[in-house]
Amino acid sequence: MPSDPSKILFVINPVSGTKSKIDWEPTIRNYFVDHLHSFNFFLLDGKNDAASLQYWIDSLHPNKVIAVGGDGTVSLVAKQLLGTDIAMGILPAGSANGMARELNIPDNVNEALDVVLNGKIKRCDVIKINDDNICLHLSDMGLNARLIKYFDEGGIRGKLGYALRIFKVMWRKRLKNVTIDTGKEKIKRDAFMVVIANASQYGTGALINPDGNLADGLFEIVIVRRTNFFSFLKMFLHFKRFNPKKIELFQVEKAEITTGKKVHFQVDGEYLGKTNHVKAEMLKGCLDLILPRN
Repeated sequence: MPSDPSKILFVINPVSGTKSKIDWEPTIRNYFVDHLHSFNFFLLDGKNDAASLQYWIDSLHPNKVIAVGGDGTVSLVAKQLLGTDIAMGILPAGSANGMARELNIPDNVNEALDVVLNGKIKRCDVIKINDDNICLHLSDMGLNARLIKYFDEGGIRGKLGYALRIFKVMWRKRLKNVTIDTGKEKIKRDAFMVVIANASQYGTGALINPDGNLADGLFEIVIVRRTNFFSFLKMFLHFKRFNPKKIELFQVEKAEITTGKKVHFQVDGEYLGKTNHVKAEMLKGCLDLILPRN
């Protein structure tokens, strides 16, 4: 049975992805040529995107808003939809599509559009980070955030580039004194990395948090206490699960993390600089996501 006509707003990041970009507007128009659904396009330009997007959402009153881009685009759209009954979908179009991978959104364009049109809607959780950020996927302090910083700085791409940057990160790795206050207990550890995890795996496919569930009202704190070059390489290049003997995992509703010295920090793949203090709090069931029916 065909679904009822919807009003859909596609939010397109024209600079997302690799050199072999898809021309998204005509592709979407061609897909909908035999459908009764109405749709509009909003192109991000890096200038007051959040305020401009909110204006168009308020003006158009769409049933669905679709993020066409990578994890940064997904995060931008999600912020505008928190607490509303507007469903958010994803067309993976970035160089990093961690959230799309987590939700099993197909890479094939028509199959992903099929999910937009006919997928199921599920109420999911989001992590509030400090006072002005949200995390749908994975945030971390330490080694991986440093890796993202190096990768953003350019140079050699692909697996060779990743391997070289991992070597650089591991060469400079240092244990950090970390205190995690969950409101119920204080956990003190020496760690190479602390992950704030709503989901299970990074955009590369590296599995860091097997217990990740976007709708269980909890998030995980993953403490990486031991690692080496080869285990880090296997995790990020061969998508191996991180050795459970080298990590600790805690399920929490909130946490305040402090480190003895400032460390690199990232949220959903966006490098945010160095910090020695992060607050994380679960916002339960505040975002409707469109998922594949299978």
